[in-house]
Amino acid sequence: MNKIVNLLNRVLNSNGTKLKKQDEYLYWSPFISHHKPKLQINVQNQNWHCWVSNVGGRNLYQLLKKVGASYEHYEELKELVGDIPKYKKNTDTSKEVVQLPKEYKPLWNGGDSIVKRHALSYLYKRDVTDEDILKYDIGYCDSGLYSNRIIIPSYDSDGKLNFFVGRDFYNGKMKYRNSPTSKDIVGFDLFINWDEPIILCEGVFDAMAFKRNAIPLFGKTVMNTLQKKIIDFGVKTIYLGLDEDAIDDAVKISENFINNGVEVRMMEFKEKDPSETGFEKLLYLINITNKTKFSDLMRIKLNGKTKRHMEIQR
Repeated sequence: MNKIVNLLNRVLNSNGTKLKKQDEYLYWSPFISHHKPKLQINVQNQNWHCWVSNVGGRNLYQLLKKVGASYEHYEELKELVGDIPKYKKNTDTSKEVVQLPKEYKPLWNGGDSIVKRHALSYLYKRDVTDEDILKYDIGYCDSGLYSNRIIIPSYDSDGKLNFFVGRDFYNGKMKYRNSPTSKDIVGFDLFINWDEPIILCEGVFDAMAFKRNAIPLFGKTVMNTLQKKIIDFGVKTIYLGLDEDAIDDAVKISENFINNGVEVRMMEFKEKDPSETGFEKLLYLINITNKTKFSDLMRIKLNGKTKRHMEIQR
């Protein structure tokens, strides 16, 4: 174990602090800027987790990949723990390349302008904090195709851009102009801990409102890549936080995951969308939402609470 700790010390450029719990070490996290060490690693079972950014994984290979470790470090880890995927560069050119608009400017960076002030004002009104802006790398454009839009990037588990959302902060006719690439990705994958319950919601502002382990669907449908990852990673519980008008979609998603052995808890939003609810109320709803059963879904349908039945009733 000492050799693994020594390797981690070199990869993370800090000396791990041994915790009372056996084989647990605490490191300065490379994923955040914090005044205390927040990256906890178990060198025996290889689980690791940053308690602020919520980035984590189930093996040290994932950690080395996230921090950009060298080939030599991978080889050293292989000799110590064995059975890890081979180190290889991404040579798959069939995948779409996602790029931020060339006019993108990060809001956490220095500088000031009228457009930047308006962008920040819009975010603050939606309860997006400075910490959120830094964590999600939120920026804006003051010219070009995405002019006067907030840009919210999404990164995959390797820290690579896989999508972005462009929201007009002047509330023009076309509120959203997003990345022209496929939505069949895992939104905010970089921040997801797959060992904990997952929250599925419609948009990026909803996901940010939940604060942790929330995945935006960029709509009301669970795409294939996300569904496969949830099932393959053995996620045990999903909280479904769709808007009230998406009850039909919520029922379909719930049925699908329950059929695949995943526990679903459908949250109910009667008046406001998740992004307008407030964190304390969202936390309360999470705590009181019970497991959804097939009988509950059938009752929703029979009671005429689906969108289709609501339209008929009008």
